Amino acid sequence: MLIYIILSLFLSVSGMMVFSFKRKHLLIMSLSLEFIMISLYFNILIYLSYLSYEFFFSMIFLTMSVCEGALGLSVLVLMIRTHGNDYIMTFSSLW
Repeated sequence: MLIYIILSLFLSVSGMMVFSFKRKHLLIMSLSLEFIMISLYFNILIYLSYLSYEFFFSMIFLTMSVCEGALGLSVLVLMIRTHGNDYIMTFSSLW
């Protein structure tokens, strides 16, 4: 059980590090957010299995994270169509 907790902490920290280091590309930021969501899903599964609960809440969380990913992908496609790239620093509308 301890190895799963250490693995989930490593996944969360590595996702946050990628999110903070690669803050110029919107695609890499959204991929790292999805990676953080997967690590949180893994944390929820570990917690619910440790307490012998049902996994219904994990399905709700997975559904919400998929909706968040689809929304982020649509924003990315819209920004690439209007500006031509996904560099956040080149958008004059954000400043």
